[in-house]
Amino acid sequence: MPFYECVFIARQDISATQAEQLSDSMAAIIAEHGGKVAKKEYWGLKNLAFRINKNRKGHYTLFNLDAPPAAVQEMERNMRINEDVLRYLTIRVDELEEGPSAMLQSRHRDREGGGRERDGRFRDRDRDDRPRRDRPPFEGERERPAVEGEVR
Repeated sequence: MPFYECVFIARQDISATQAEQLSDSMAAIIAEHGGKVAKKEYWGLKNLAFRINKNRKGHYTLFNLDAPPAAVQEMERNMRINEDVLRYLTIRVDELEEGPSAMLQSRHRDREGGGRERDGRFRDRDRDDRPRRDRPPFEGERERPAVEGEVR
């Protein structure tokens, strides 16, 4: 059977448990048509890039599917009918990804505090590893006296 990845966005009005129930119902459709859901990830309530049907946020869910095309078509048909689903995108892939998706990896990295500091500067970049460039004073800038131990 071919492999598919499907991401769908549910309305912001429903709760996280209702979004999980919606994804369970879509997974049941795949299962009853002879396929299986290899991985199901709930990415949470995220901001949309633009408003969709007066919604500014949406519950994102990812499926990795090992299913026949008829099962995927039936799932997409049910997504079109269901008014809680704002958008969906299903693509066929050569093989399924193992482990967490890039979205979950970035979420875990943000929780661990890697990457940027609160003030926007990178924490792992050390400014002391580069020699300080001496510059001539700007026009109108007064020369300050040398501090002990400072190289000029």
